[in-house]
Amino acid sequence: MSDGVAPLAVGVLVSGRGSNLQALLDACAQPRFPARIVVVISDREQAPALERARAAGVEALWINPKDFADRESFDAALVRELQARGVGLVCNAGFMRILSPVYVRAFAGRALNIHPSLLPAFPGLHAQRQALDHGAKIAGVTVHFVDEGLDNGPIVLQAAVPVEPGDTEATLSARILAEEHRLYPAAVRLFAEGRLRIVGRRVLITEAP
Repeated sequence: MSDGVAPLAVGVLVSGRGSNLQALLDACAQPRFPARIVVVISDREQAPALERARAAGVEALWINPKDFADRESFDAALVRELQARGVGLVCNAGFMRILSPVYVRAFAGRALNIHPSLLPAFPGLHAQRQALDHGAKIAGVTVHFVDEGLDNGPIVLQAAVPVEPGDTEATLSARILAEEHRLYPAAVRLFAEGRLRIVGRRVLITEAP
């Protein structure tokens, strides 16, 4: 960024191929984007997302859950690595672990997740399949703050994706994913610009300065 303001340091948690990570990396590479990714951490050694990070010149770490006695110990190690790098915002981008209160409390109000449904509808795994099984006419994507519930935190941004006749889980997922790639960087920008305020269950978005 210009104007003498350092960009927000972001950490990203991944488990898989990392298409949302790539969208965030691309956004952070743009001039005047108010955030930069300083570390990408995975619970899977061979996660393709780690290669995406390395290709972008971003530190990529594997933390092996098997090295820890329990979920809380793993999460404490996760928190230590993020804090050591001065991370001000953590983005879950396909991180396939349920995070314990150890992590959630350390980054309360400073952790985002993205989910392929219009929450509170269809939380948990296979949200696209859930939408199709329920005959939903509208699916979508949600960026929300992380709390101690499953896909439960205050909602930052949402985008609707119509369910088309003949949609399969794959075709619906592909159209939702395109919206994910647009919405997640937008939410990170809002956070980095200090434009998000949590009031109870609601997230208020203030005007740009």
